[in-house]
Amino acid sequence: MAKYLLLKHYRGAPAAVNDVPMDRWTPDEVDAHLAYMNDFADRLTRSGEYVDSQALSPEGLWVRFDGEGRPPVTDGPFAETKDLIAGWMIIDVDTHERAIELAGELSAAPGKDGAPIHEWLELRPLYGVTPPTTG
Repeated sequence: MAKYLLLKHYRGAPAAVNDVPMDRWTPDEVDAHLAYMNDFADRLTRSGEYVDSQALSPEGLWVRFDGEGRPPVTDGPFAETKDLIAGWMIIDVDTHERAIELAGELSAAPGKDGAPIHEWLELRPLYGVTPPTTG
């Protein structure tokens, strides 16, 4: 099995088909989207392919080491960070093809007016893991 990161972007990826920002959805549309995501995770839990997922808060800041004995330097939050990354899911699958299949399915989560978003998801194997292939 190989672990993959499915990274959901607000921006930075090609535009989704149903490209309406979530802050313009009704509460019911947001609830339907979250229900789809939870149902997807539950199904992958039952198949043994789910590892973890989280939605990210828009708040955040940059932190860096500023030298021995000095407090960390902070700056931000930077709008581009919260605008780019919405959340992530880690899956553990048998093949690269399965990871692609699941990313495609997750891309169909409902959005505005209940229509599938068809959003682009970034699919990346975790570092140091050679994804198995079929064939």
